[in-house]
Amino acid sequence: MFSFAPGRPIAGREFREKLGEALAGFNVRAKRVLAIIPDHTRTLPMPAAFETIAEAYAPQARTLSFLIALGTHPPLTEAELARHLGPRLHDFPGVQILQHRWDDPAALAQVGTIAREEMAEISGGLLREEVPVRVNRAVLEHDFLLILGPVFPHEVVGFSGGHKYFFPGIAGPEMLHASHWLGALITNPKVNGHRDTPVRALIERAAALVPTPCAGISLVMRGQSLVGLFVGEVKGAWAAAAALSAEVNIVWADRAYSTVLSMAPAMYRELWTAGKCMYKLEPVVEDGGTLIIYAPHLDEVSVTHGKWILTVGYHTRDYFLAQWGKYRDVPWAVLAHSTHVKGIGTYRGGVERPRIEVILATGIPENVCRQINLGYQDPASIRPEAFMGREKEGILAVPNAGEMLWRLRSGDIPDINRL
Repeated sequence: MFSFAPGRPIAGREFREKLGEALAGFNVRAKRVLAIIPDHTRTLPMPAAFETIAEAYAPQARTLSFLIALGTHPPLTEAELARHLGPRLHDFPGVQILQHRWDDPAALAQVGTIAREEMAEISGGLLREEVPVRVNRAVLEHDFLLILGPVFPHEVVGFSGGHKYFFPGIAGPEMLHASHWLGALITNPKVNGHRDTPVRALIERAAALVPTPCAGISLVMRGQSLVGLFVGEVKGAWAAAAALSAEVNIVWADRAYSTVLSMAPAMYRELWTAGKCMYKLEPVVEDGGTLIIYAPHLDEVSVTHGKWILTVGYHTRDYFLAQWGKYRDVPWAVLAHSTHVKGIGTYRGGVERPRIEVILATGIPENVCRQINLGYQDPASIRPEAFMGREKEGILAVPNAGEMLWRLRSGDIPDINRL
């Protein structure tokens, strides 16, 4: 495996040199090569990576394509593609840009099935469903695959990256819904920032069904800076990156906070992704506390799933489980997102009690916030600087939230059993 983690930020030219060196280790001559890459909701030096891969492989591969692992995110527009892949997007004739379509059966191919018994074993008995494993058929139409992406703490799987770019990145709805709901059943505080989780085991099991040879390019970011590059067998490269990410992308807090202002970066343009501002900070909000998602630029709940969310709203896991007959046919990824944004809590005697209050200070109108069962605050009433430097008062402000995970140094994890 190729590893480069010098203990300092990696400069752009240095990244391209090291990545080019690593890419030279794979024989792609006359092969159909598919690079699976993230969309614009992840921080990484994507233009530099795109150019380096295209320069290295376009002259010698039979074909070179890039497939954007959207999951259920909406496709990128031409303008978004240009910003995401950089100024040399059209400088490589013959290089094709593909975008995943999770809801188009013609774009998918089944590579196997995870049986009920195996699902029960993997999930520790939380799920007992047979799951068809469908993936974008482009992976079967190429001879060599590259999975490229950053590795961050993640609410569903523990750490993102690696084969997660297969499932749910370029998966069909069955694996997408099963993996997200399994993570929700375990709960965000017990999954986020943990390397070995049942959801990761599920993803690795499904990935073993994909027959095309594959290599991984796992990156570790700290803020806007690249600090690690790991290239090789997918699982090994991902594991090395996850170990470094655990060091640089987890903030260990000495105390919990009564109020947290979680400020969303511009790359989160809908609540479906801006929910990460809650997921990464839930562990350091004290019981009965408040978390404010501050995103004046955001005015959309979800382009893809908005109708479902407006119908179901945001609730705790136990709210749905107590009324499973009513909610089991709602797409499970929607239920998972709902519980992750609302946070853990109880549902007893017909009364739902979330552990903390989640308030939106966004462009989403107050009536919509009430409809979806979240709090509302006019973003114009908030001066972020007024929240800064008040940690001793129990107030925390976090700019560019969503990728750094905050946890308590004591190791305490929020748990509904104490509510």
